[in-house]
Amino acid sequence: MSGVPLQKTPPDAPPPGDGAAHRFWSARRLPATLVAAVVLAAAGLLLYDIVSVRTGHPGMRWRRRLARELAERPLGDGWVTAGAAVAVLLGLWLVVLAVTPGLRGVLPMRRAAGVRAGLDRRAAALVLRDRALTVSGVRSVRVDVRRRVVRARAQAHFRDLDEVRTDVNSVLAEGVRELGLAREPSLSVHVRRAAKG
Repeated sequence: MSGVPLQKTPPDAPPPGDGAAHRFWSARRLPATLVAAVVLAAAGLLLYDIVSVRTGHPGMRWRRRLARELAERPLGDGWVTAGAAVAVLLGLWLVVLAVTPGLRGVLPMRRAAGVRAGLDRRAAALVLRDRALTVSGVRSVRVDVRRRVVRARAQAHFRDLDEVRTDVNSVLAEGVRELGLAREPSLSVHVRRAAKG
């Protein structure tokens, strides 16, 4: 099978792509569906009651009672304050959902040839953990990948801790570079001696 051989990028050269990538936005189908369903149900019920009153029928009991309660209760009443607080919290939640990207579990990768890609945090943590386990003297490793920092906690059962830390640090630094993330996180490595069992 013949073809054009792939060219490898030199290790010290910057990877291709502009590197500018933003976080992925969540579709947020569930909150949007819930809000739309609640608004539709409330609007339909209110419209039905208004049409009923316009045709000469009495208004629904709950609306008459709600209007009477709102007219008679003072603003400092506990129920009025609690209802207002719930409405404010729901509104703030919807605003936060509207202006934040979401999908915190997907890390944006560098763009190359116009392709936008993301890497799951758990997958990145597994790759880095497997790389750290190749270091001589490492018994177990826990890796936590966040947007700005990668934290690794390793247990060593032989070799000097400083040597193990240096090796784990270099292996993980290389691994983080090879992940191709748009914003390369910093690295925090902690190594301790494994408990003797």
